[in-house]
Amino acid sequence: MHLLIVIDHYNPASFSHAVAARFADGARAAGHTVEIADLRAEEFDPRWQAGDDRDYGDADRPADVQAEQARVDRADAFCLVFPLWWWGMPSTMKGWIDRVFCWGWAYDQLDDPTPAGSMLPVRPCVLLVPAGASPQSMAEEGFDTALHTQIVAGTLGFFGMAAELHVLHGTLGKPERREAHLQTAYRLGHAIAAAGPKAGAS
Repeated sequence: MHLLIVIDHYNPASFSHAVAARFADGARAAGHTVEIADLRAEEFDPRWQAGDDRDYGDADRPADVQAEQARVDRADAFCLVFPLWWWGMPSTMKGWIDRVFCWGWAYDQLDDPTPAGSMLPVRPCVLLVPAGASPQSMAEEGFDTALHTQIVAGTLGFFGMAAELHVLHGTLGKPERREAHLQTAYRLGHAIAAAGPKAGAS
């Protein structure tokens, strides 16, 4: 398969970048090809502007959006990597999703917010989210459930992504814990498999 790894972190020496690299290593070891979209390094503009705020055909979409949609079209599977900021995505990852997965291309109605209801093929997506919080504190406050509802079901479910959310807890702690998270990223990259044919295909 061909995998698209999308990362949002301003520091190329960050743990998030290390996670993305280890996931890519695992995917390549399994025989997959990998494309990395480093949104900060590529200076992707996450701002929703006038050119985004209309119904448009393929030729009318902003050039940067068309380029990202071409990346999405090439991919058989995805990995999104971003640190957990205020219980959500950093702004550039959020803006990438807002602008790229637009109405009329990724979805056209809201009756079926599942991968099967998307205009795009059903494809696997692994979310790797480094977080400073402990699993106990997040579970006690219900944040893990809220993240799943917001991101997996409430966002990616509309776009044909059969997503798995992996919060990498306690990444500011012991080196052994960070290494365990990197091993998890490698394992997930190596194990990723196709989600099936396009919804509705015969």
